[in-house]
Amino acid sequence: MGDTGLLAQLMGQAADDGADLQTLRAIAEEAGELGATRAMARIGLSDAAAAGDVQELRELLKAWRDAKRSALRAAVAWVMRMAFALLLVGIAVKTGWPEWAR
Repeated sequence: MGDTGLLAQLMGQAADDGADLQTLRAIAEEAGELGATRAMARIGLSDAAAAGDVQELRELLKAWRDAKRSALRAAVAWVMRMAFALLLVGIAVKTGWPEWAR
């Protein structure tokens, strides 16, 4: 019996029996499983290699996040170095360092 066949059978049983709680739970479970299977098939993750594909995507996403974090840290470090260099130049000019150099 196919996936939709079991769901149809459960729905028919619910209509005949007056839909007791156990039947309703079985319908919800089957409907959820069928929907998840269809969704995975639509996005191309229904084959045996899907787990590996998802793992590779997670690793790629982690690498992307790490690269963004490293780039941000490098940019902040560069800005801080430039600010410190400008501060030192300002202090040197205020204290008359160019005159000392002559």
